Amino acid sequence: MAIPGELTLNRRDLIAAAGACAALPSMAGAARGQPVPTGEPVRASVSFRVNGAGHDLDLDTRTTLLDALREHLKLTGTKKGCDHGQCGACTVIVDGQRINSCLTLAVMNQGSEVTTIEGLGSVENLHAMQAAFIKHDGFQCGYCTPGQICSAVAVLDEIKAGIPSHVSADLDGAVAVTEAEIRERMSGNICRCGAYSNIVEAMTDVAGRQG
Repeated sequence: MAIPGELTLNRRDLIAAAGACAALPSMAGAARGQPVPTGEPVRASVSFRVNGAGHDLDLDTRTTLLDALREHLKLTGTKKGCDHGQCGACTVIVDGQRINSCLTLAVMNQGSEVTTIEGLGSVENLHAMQAAFIKHDGFQCGYCTPGQICSAVAVLDEIKAGIPSHVSADLDGAVAVTEAEIRERMSGNICRCGAYSNIVEAMTDVAGRQG
């Protein structure tokens, strides 16, 4: 027996309420004028050069450069870490500048020259930075190492070009390769194993030979 004023629901009412709740997100989206996803994803053609070789890809426009490299070109040296631009494991060099490849769409890099860890050197012909990382034990598990090395190569180029950092004392003068400069510029590349001091030594070694 129902108490006067008390809300009572039978099984049919509960089923109807559940159905209404399930429909709320799409109704809310429609009310805000947002399109409801239907059909096939939007695709586009993109052409760029990776490690000296030209590639023409037909991609979902939401594909990041990182996923294009790993999933479509099978260049798995570039690692997917946080996928939010916070760890630096996906660092590659695009048109001479280092970027987090997880934060840029592949279609945004039309006509670009991309260099990944595979393009820096090979087992038979190591890049100087790769050899220095081995010499100075600049890695442990190795997961972040491709991004660390790509970033390290670009950092020395930045310093050579006179591009200042947050710790540079003179914004207009020459920039010296110091431990402070290296640590500041490499701060976007995280090494959970803690090989930071050895990475600094490896970069300092390469910079000394370049100088």
